[in-house]
Order: sequence, then C-alpha cells, then structure tokens
Amino acid sequence: MAPFQRSIEMMPFKQRKCLATRRDEVCSIRAKFPNKLPVIVERYVCEKTLPLLDKTKFLVPYELTLGQFHCLLRNKIALDSSQALFLLVAERSIACMSSNMGEVYALHRDADGFLYITYASQETFGADQTAAMLPCQTQDDSN
Repeated sequence: MAPFQRSIEMMPFKQRKCLATRRDEVCSIRAKFPNKLPVIVERYVCEKTLPLLDKTKFLVPYELTLGQFHCLLRNKIALDSSQALFLLVAERSIACMSSNMGEVYALHRDADGFLYITYASQETFGADQTAAMLPCQTQDDSN
C-alpha cells in the first residue's frame, strides 16, 4: 500500500469527509437500510498495539447490545484472551455493555448522523519493562 494511501486511512473519518458529505451518506444509508444504524469504528489515535480494522463503517441492528458488538469487534481484530479492548462512545464515555445499539445511538450520535466508537487497549497483565521506560532512558541508565 502506498504511504499516502496509508496516511489517509489513518486520518479520522471526520477529517476525511466534510460534514455535508457525511450527512448525505447517513441519509442514503438510512433510506436503504431503515432498520440499521450507521456506526463508525476507529482505533484510538495513540493506540500502538491493536491493528487497524479493514473497514470503519458498520451497519448495526437496533437490538444488538453493545456487549455483542464488542464481541464482534474482538473477533474481527482477533485478540487473544489476555488483551483488553475498550470501546469509547462519542470519544468520551464508556457506555453500559447491556445497552442496545438503538439506545446508544439515540444518546450519543453525532450531528452528522453517525455513531462514533473508538477502540483502544490497555495493558492489564503487566508490561514489558523495556517498553515501559521513558524514551530518553536506556536499560544501562536504569541501574
């Protein structure tokens, strides 16, 4: 993949498309699929360990719970059992996993009509000591 194309994929969806284009996209999606919700799922900007998803747009049924969607994403990313995956709704909050996507959409959808979900990991079972060091510090300096 060309470096320019990769950098475009790394840009947040809101920066890749203007507001009017995003609104038109939501209108056409809702017209074609009235029983589905348009969701954008992106990796947290500072995330280093989780891979990028092959797609960012999802059409999700109203009845699907956030917990079920979480499991779907875990499988899509192919995480092992020791890796944690956190979902931030609207880039600011962790919603209740038993809430259905219709409720989450009603509370947190963006002005353009998409629901934005950001995924991130957290080292939960300890970290590699060399990875945890400060950038200017080497192993020899730590003694």
